[in-house]
Amino acid sequence: MLDRDLIRRDPEFVRHGILRKRLDVSVVDEFLRLDQSWRAVKTELDDKAAESNRISKSIGMLIGQGKKDEAEAAKGQTADLKRTIAALEASERDLEQSLRNVELLFPNMPHESTPDGDDESANVVVREWGQKPAFAEPPKPHWDIAENLKLVDLPRGAKITGSGFVVYTGLGARLQRSLFNFMVDHQTLKNGYTEIYPPFLVNRASLIGTGNLPKFEEDLYKVDDDLYLIPTAEVPVTNLYRDEILDGADLTINLAAFSGCFRREAGAAGKDTRGLLRIHQFDKVEMVKFTKPEDSYSELETLTSNAESILQTLGLHYRIVELSSGDLGAKGCKCYDLEVWSPGVDKYLEISSCTNFEAYQSRRANIRFRREQGAKPEFVHILNGSGLACPRLFSAIVETFQQPDGTVNLPDAIRSYVGTDKLA
Repeated sequence: MLDRDLIRRDPEFVRHGILRKRLDVSVVDEFLRLDQSWRAVKTELDDKAAESNRISKSIGMLIGQGKKDEAEAAKGQTADLKRTIAALEASERDLEQSLRNVELLFPNMPHESTPDGDDESANVVVREWGQKPAFAEPPKPHWDIAENLKLVDLPRGAKITGSGFVVYTGLGARLQRSLFNFMVDHQTLKNGYTEIYPPFLVNRASLIGTGNLPKFEEDLYKVDDDLYLIPTAEVPVTNLYRDEILDGADLTINLAAFSGCFRREAGAAGKDTRGLLRIHQFDKVEMVKFTKPEDSYSELETLTSNAESILQTLGLHYRIVELSSGDLGAKGCKCYDLEVWSPGVDKYLEISSCTNFEAYQSRRANIRFRREQGAKPEFVHILNGSGLACPRLFSAIVETFQQPDGTVNLPDAIRSYVGTDKLA
């Protein structure tokens, strides 16, 4: 969430940032209205508390001076004040909760360098790597290849759970397992991340901390009143340090985690529904960074480079796209999407988003650091990115390296993981 003082001090700046994201600015007026009421009640409460303390202290003096009638009158005043204070305290609590609820609805401010635009059409291609593969015949989409080689069983996935759930079989299951093992090893052993294996269930406070609640509740799988299946390992990994103060000497902290991910994708009905392109349960390796504010934008470049290194090692063509303000998610300040080329579907597919949230999540989750012993705590900057998502990596591999005889040659980097050089 945003700094309250920023909203109070410069509401026009906040309105401008929200408008750049093409979102509703009415939340600013609602916050300012509630904040004015809250501060008025707080001022009155402080005044009444001070008056009550002053009168209470005078009672002993009045009794000592033999002024019993005045002392009794003072006692009556304090009793009246206590009732008033109790009512004001209740009002303050209600207004504070309302203010907190509105605060959670604020989007983050886009960074000044983020391109302005209405939607993905204004995104900027930053760079490309590798070449699109050439084929003598039109390449097949991954769902046809997977069916022919018995790599996945979509009908049985739908039968045992429902549409959007996948059963990987045989070499497909082995390839799937190999991909996330390879990616965790790559990010930890080559790129220096510390491995985390988090719970796949989190409480409501964790989802509020990362900004998934309240905005994205309809996309989550809710287990009970306080437990949800994670949409990404970003949620449990970020909340490892919730309500903690970190040692500045330990920053930057780099964590990488494999997890299953669960999303209803309620807002994406009818989009990219074939094969593995948009499913409700999938595997992913997530990278999370906790940095000092002055380091966060250089760390965003490093994070993006770390995600790219997976695609480069596998020899997959991709491009880096900087998201425009209108396509940038509510939580982000600046974001690069990695889009892998999918020859069977003849388009680029988002396979990772690398985002700097600055202090937006750390304010929600109360994650701070001290530069030195005794220094005032500051909010860390938090970044994350996929390193990478398995389903689209799986599909890009089988489509890119498909052979005329129907087999799939595997990239050298994962052959030892899969235990074979081709899928046949």
